[in-house]
Amino acid sequence: QVQLVESGGGLVQAGGSLRLSCAASERTFSSYAMAWFRQAPGKEREFAAGINWTGSNTYYEDSVRGRFTISRDNAKNTVYLQMNSLKPEDTAVYYCAARYKFLLARSSDYDYWGQGTQVTVSS
Repeated sequence: QVQLVESGGGLVQAGGSLRLSCAASERTFSSYAMAWFRQAPGKEREFAAGINWTGSNTYYEDSVRGRFTISRDNAKNTVYLQMNSLKPEDTAVYYCAARYKFLLARSSDYDYWGQGTQVTVSS
């Protein structure tokens, strides 16, 4: 069982930056692909960014590509999401998710989820 705990959310003005962190309990963290999903009020949960188990491959949703960067530190069992040039439409609850080995973009493919952290971008 992998437990995930997100942190780093908050309120920021448009154009600002935030860095989200997700700490995993699993000692085999390096065997898991990790992803960040987000869910805005009244909308479905959507994939934002993901990184494969080795860290050699990343993938981004079109609206965040070039502004968000996902990375991982396997020694610390932690995945990060650096968010720059934030826009009001980035406002959502951000969830960290894990699945064994391979990176996929559907929420139904992920087995483990964090509790979420709120990101609010004011205009």
